[in-house]
Amino acid sequence: MEYTYQYSWIIPFIPLPVPMLIGMGLLLFPTATKNLRRMWAFPSILLLSIVMILSVYLSIQQINRNFIYQYVWSWTINNDFSLEFGHLIDPLTSIMLILITTVGILVLFYSDNYMSHDQGYLRFFAYMSFFNTSMLGLVTSSNLIQIYIFWELVGMCSYLLIGFWFTRPSAATACQKAFVTNRVGDFGLLLGILGLYWITGTFEFRDLFQIFNTLISNNEVPFLFLTLCAFLLFAGAVAKSAQFPLHVWLPDAMEGPTPISALIHAATMVAAGIFLVARLLPLFIIIPSIMNFISLIGIITVLLGATLALAQKDIKRGLAYSTMSQLGYMMLALGMGSYRVALFHLITHAYSKALLFLGSGSIIHSMEAIVGYSPDKSQNMVLMGGLKKHVPITKTAFLVGTLSLCGIPPLACFWSKDEILNDSWLYSPIFAIIACSTAGLTAFYMFRIYLLTFEGHFNVHFQNYSGQKSSSYHSISLWGKEVPKTIKNNFRLLSLLTLTMNNNERASFFWNKTYQIGGNGKNRMHPFITITHFGTKKTFSYPHESDNTMLFCMVILVLFTLFVGVVGIPFSFNQEGIHLDILSKLLNPSINLLHQNSNNSVDWYEFVTNASFSVSIAFFGIFISSFLYKPIYSSLQNLNLLNSFSKRGPNRILGDKIINVIYDWSYNRGYIDAFYTISLTQGIRGLAELIHFFDRRVIDGITNVFGLTSFFFGEGIKYVGCGRISSYLLLYLLFVLIFLLIYSFLYFF
Repeated sequence: MEYTYQYSWIIPFIPLPVPMLIGMGLLLFPTATKNLRRMWAFPSILLLSIVMILSVYLSIQQINRNFIYQYVWSWTINNDFSLEFGHLIDPLTSIMLILITTVGILVLFYSDNYMSHDQGYLRFFAYMSFFNTSMLGLVTSSNLIQIYIFWELVGMCSYLLIGFWFTRPSAATACQKAFVTNRVGDFGLLLGILGLYWITGTFEFRDLFQIFNTLISNNEVPFLFLTLCAFLLFAGAVAKSAQFPLHVWLPDAMEGPTPISALIHAATMVAAGIFLVARLLPLFIIIPSIMNFISLIGIITVLLGATLALAQKDIKRGLAYSTMSQLGYMMLALGMGSYRVALFHLITHAYSKALLFLGSGSIIHSMEAIVGYSPDKSQNMVLMGGLKKHVPITKTAFLVGTLSLCGIPPLACFWSKDEILNDSWLYSPIFAIIACSTAGLTAFYMFRIYLLTFEGHFNVHFQNYSGQKSSSYHSISLWGKEVPKTIKNNFRLLSLLTLTMNNNERASFFWNKTYQIGGNGKNRMHPFITITHFGTKKTFSYPHESDNTMLFCMVILVLFTLFVGVVGIPFSFNQEGIHLDILSKLLNPSINLLHQNSNNSVDWYEFVTNASFSVSIAFFGIFISSFLYKPIYSSLQNLNLLNSFSKRGPNRILGDKIINVIYDWSYNRGYIDAFYTISLTQGIRGLAELIHFFDRRVIDGITNVFGLTSFFFGEGIKYVGCGRISSYLLLYLLFVLIFLLIYSFLYFF
């Protein structure tokens, strides 16, 4: 066993041969490498599977023996400086290794089919394997400088993967935005690392926490400076985990391929910030102001991400804001000192969100059969509806992920989110109210995504109320039938009604832009259905289920989503009574390091009481979403409610204004991007133009004036020194005359 731990440093480098061999193959044997490109998926999956087996073995050893192993060796030694590299195997590392490898293997397997048509297939797998190497190196690092090296490699890989389709202007802009935004946090992280080294003289975690605690206890270093260093370290996590105010890069990162979103933005890259805060929590927990600040940033991100997800029409962007909100829950838990709960939610959310992203990839593939390869259309929920008939397996998998994220028992996220909500009541009632309200918003917008995508009817032919038929391609209706103008004019309900505007266009309340699906939907993909209409045959392409390899990955993630919550259930069932959950046993060494109580067991009565409140909030959000998005026209007609909706009183006008304010806030991303554009982009550009004007007009102007003055003075002297007596006398008389005039003026006036 010691032998295994000693040589576990090789874990991060196991996937590295794949990008190296792909690069060498493209350089030396480009034609053969491209012809055999599909074979590279096998070594990528195989090598990461080896890492997964080693990770599971190390985790089992951690559970059984409850100890932390660290192995270091000197890299640079000087009189006053020593830099050591090594690897650290502890419960946090074990959890992250399992998350990275299990989700990574499924994403690679999924990507083999998803990216099979793409010309950048080889480049994709090279980037993914190198990203896995960087992330594995990050979580096994034993010191801050080593973490920073892999931290930057992860950022570089995310830049390459987000901008994978760099020929698209939107993708090129998105990867630059992600790179620049993360540089802000990374610069703060670097300053914090250097500041800590200056006051402690070490980068190693094992020594850093002890020295830091001693410095604070003995008051040997200004407390303000220690707080500043801790704040700068936290800034790196804010950017990487898309916390407010450095969250703006995450929704734009959806420009990359969908498997990238499932891996980077569910289980790995965005989790790196949570990992860093968890790793440095023994340092942060000594400074109460930093812990309060972490929890404040977390609760702001929780609420902001949920509100910004309400009006998104892009399915992946809606899931991105959901990721941002759930990461806020994890950060809130860490700020409250709930170390185990934060990591528990990290685990459950990773599998649930990976399932949702892979499900969205299957949906996008099915929509491309209708609207073509256009992200503006294939990812647009306005153009979806009724897909449950065509993609039943994807629909079931997506529903399981949706229910899990909503916090419905017994799915994974229920167990972790419920504990966060309970701990928030003990920490701050205000934070608890916001967290519980956001849980309801989460259920609302997640079921909004599900209902807009799968419910209703997939309509290719529509019949309007004038009895005329339309043969053009239409977007997909949520309602499944034409809706009268009375409803179109009166149903202004929170983003929530997708309506048919006329024979050729579809629109909704939240999206004023109308869409028409043209001929590019014809003959795009299989299966084809021939419809006979008044003796004329027309061929239509309908959505279809994804291939078995993609469905297999989603089914495995469904199993994880169903059962992974068992690892953190705070009670067990045996004759000896209630015992600690598996996660607490694994995290026991880290919990002891934080001087916390590891006994998180609860009885049935306490559990049911706490869970009933959170589940009720989730069901309330689902009910509101179902009421507003399900096809309810017939029900409203039977209840004779149409007339009441058509009467516009002061309350109705006020409701419209409130709805529009909510929509504008959500659709415009809380105006934060616009604020950054005005204050930073345009402000810096204006400042640059002002400096350029000052340099060109003032600095260069002064230089030019001196040059011109010297030139004209030299020209004048040239004519004075001509050697003629008459010219000298004339100049002499001229100066005498000027002197007399000045003297006379001063004398008489």
